[in-house]
Amino acid sequence: MALKSKLEVLSQEDLVRVHEASLKILRETGVVLLNEEALDIFRTHGAKIENKTVFITEAMVDKALETAPKSFRMQARNDRHSVTVGEGMLVQPNVGPVYIQDLDQGRRKATLEDYANIQKLCQASPVVDLVGSIPVDPSDVAPKDKYHAMMYEILKNTDKPNIGFCANAQEVREQLDLIEIAVGGNLADKHYTSVLVNPLSPLGYGTETLETMIEYVKRNQVLLLAPCIIAGVSGPITLLGTAVLQNVEILAGLVLAQLINPGVPVVYSVASTTGYMKAATYAAGAPEAMLINTASLQMGLDYYHLPTRTMAGITHAKVLDCQAGYETMQSLMLGMLSGAHMTVQSLGVLDAIMATSYEKFVIDEEMISRVRRVKAGIDTSDAALAVDIIQSVGHSGNYLVEMSTFEHFRSLWTPALADWESYADWENAGSEDIGMRANRKFKEILRNAPETFLDPETDKMLKSYIQKVRR
Repeated sequence: MALKSKLEVLSQEDLVRVHEASLKILRETGVVLLNEEALDIFRTHGAKIENKTVFITEAMVDKALETAPKSFRMQARNDRHSVTVGEGMLVQPNVGPVYIQDLDQGRRKATLEDYANIQKLCQASPVVDLVGSIPVDPSDVAPKDKYHAMMYEILKNTDKPNIGFCANAQEVREQLDLIEIAVGGNLADKHYTSVLVNPLSPLGYGTETLETMIEYVKRNQVLLLAPCIIAGVSGPITLLGTAVLQNVEILAGLVLAQLINPGVPVVYSVASTTGYMKAATYAAGAPEAMLINTASLQMGLDYYHLPTRTMAGITHAKVLDCQAGYETMQSLMLGMLSGAHMTVQSLGVLDAIMATSYEKFVIDEEMISRVRRVKAGIDTSDAALAVDIIQSVGHSGNYLVEMSTFEHFRSLWTPALADWESYADWENAGSEDIGMRANRKFKEILRNAPETFLDPETDKMLKSYIQKVRR
């Protein structure tokens, strides 16, 4: 039986207070939208607008919550990898790191090859459910070609559901066109792709963000609405205040999406943390981060009944050390206990999401596997009580030779990387630490990765399209 309880930091009365506070801000202060099409959409639906500030009514919020789905299917090109968002805990690639890192070459600017390598690792991973996004930002591709190049590598090296990129309207249309070529049909019928969009905190949405939202929603694809607020810097210093601001910004994006295309999937995504006030910067290892996000997840899960996503797995550590381990597990475990349906920033993140480590990627896979095992709980069936076995063994027997042990011992969780052998056996095997074992493992995965998941004709069509639209 899966865990029955989850982490909660707000009471039911608090949830109502957060909702009412959010409605007050939406109604009286409003949200700035730096995009004329978005303003026109609200204007058409009767919203009050002053300059670029939209004032959103409770009725608009209620209607959006009625039409937004509580769960939905993410379609993969290989249907075996299709997933339901709103059940369990799905894992997606990181978003935003500029650097790649490994034990052989150290930290360096990421390239398109590194980007492709991360996609290959995601495809091969038994714990990664979605691919794409920007786990590293390739520095060797011109900005005008970057989105085409990254989307091609996603489609070439994976067949799981994917995550695209926030860009200008034309670039977004082109990346969606590429996905349509790969799936061989119109996107409107199924949810093949999603996109992460971040509000312009506080209380705003930027031009490209809104263009991306509009293009994805028009084609019935998924929005991951994720404010990235820093408490004390771009949000209130109080954890509850930042949770309120996060909720306001998500509700504003939700309403826009449902006005454009009622029923389009929107994931209530949280990615805020506190500031490292010594430098007024982002604090990646703060326990308060998950307290803010747990409060918001309660709103998404328990009050609005929406699919949810959280940032889980972040650390400020620069290398594979103890800090990297405990900050990552702190974030992962709290994310799982908070009940989130998706997690991000949990595959190799170092240095406050500035770098992705190849070795930490495979180490984090094992951490995710541990967390999922905890979430699965324990068998509570009558057979699991084991009364007859306990009585049969009695006072001096040995359970090691019991048939039930033989039948079920493989169900116990066992590590793929962590060393559980004796000291002598570990020493005789070369005294390797986990970083060395992870280094060997990620290289083995890349050596065995398929050359492509595209048939020759589709590959030719994708390359031809990219050549045609290249500016």
